[in-house]
Amino acid sequence: MKFGLQLGYWMAQPPADAGELVVAAEAAGFDAVFAAESWGSDAFGPLTWWGSRTERVRLGTSVVQMSARTPAATAMHALTLDHLSGGRAVLGLGVSGPQVVEGWYGQPFAKPLQRTREYVEIIRKVLAREAPVTNDGPHYPLPYAGPGATGLGKPLKPIVHPLRADLPIWLGSEGPKNVALTAEIADGWLAIYFAPRLAEMYHSWLDEGFARPGARRSREDFEIAASCQVVITDDPAAELERMRWIMALYIGGMGAPEMNFHAQVYRRMGYDREVDEIGALFQAGRKAEAAAAVPDELILDTAIIGNEAHVREQLKVWEAAGVTMMLVSAPDVEHLRKLAPLVDR
Repeated sequence: MKFGLQLGYWMAQPPADAGELVVAAEAAGFDAVFAAESWGSDAFGPLTWWGSRTERVRLGTSVVQMSARTPAATAMHALTLDHLSGGRAVLGLGVSGPQVVEGWYGQPFAKPLQRTREYVEIIRKVLAREAPVTNDGPHYPLPYAGPGATGLGKPLKPIVHPLRADLPIWLGSEGPKNVALTAEIADGWLAIYFAPRLAEMYHSWLDEGFARPGARRSREDFEIAASCQVVITDDPAAELERMRWIMALYIGGMGAPEMNFHAQVYRRMGYDREVDEIGALFQAGRKAEAAAAVPDELILDTAIIGNEAHVREQLKVWEAAGVTMMLVSAPDVEHLRKLAPLVDR
């Protein structure tokens, strides 16, 4: 099982020591470094800037939001990063949610599964560079012939020859239909909240996708990168307290009350009552009470917190559950160096 460093997206200001973290991750034997985006910093810029200080680690997006760019624009970003890094790019994609898609990007959120399939198909056509790229689908027609079209649109191939036609595409997905689609059309799954005790359920979703005609991968060559807070500490209670606030935000505030995909993930884990309480408190502005309502077991289902011996034992559990990469975050270089011995177990 490999390790990947999750840089995430920026808050009010760029992180001060991200460049040092990236270099330290490569030195520690991490397989990859990932950057994310929400509605502030983008994912490609940090990878290009800080990734230029590395030679070996893969550089991945976890995730870029599909509604932020057309499929052709995303393919251009990916092939550019792949050339600059010498073939180390991993393109992680996600649909985001309706609040961001419609509120920030001004795009419709409807039919996310169809849009994802079409989006990935176009990117693969661009990277293959076998013919001028066309698409008859309803979401990203190429050439465009809808309202306002001049009729002069011309199918094109990228001027630049992509370094790899098989540049890996991973999908960030949470629900059963999305995960099955991921197994069918992608090279890997970016699992934001993975609970090893539910591995049998996740693998049933994946197996549905692998079994579909024309599926791109099989279980043997498919990557599962699970985001996980891995914290080595002799004071797990303090870390749990910190993480309660984060979980309250994602369960109660990252999405509309009637459509919060993160909350749905925890409902599938059996936390219906807790999700209802956390969501109601958070939406009422009672954020401290919402955080207090997050139970320890909800956090520990998707995180590893404890001394080094405990963390090592839990990593075996995650690996046995089918995870091929632990995607971890580190607030500073000191924290990352504590994790370094775990990389070469």
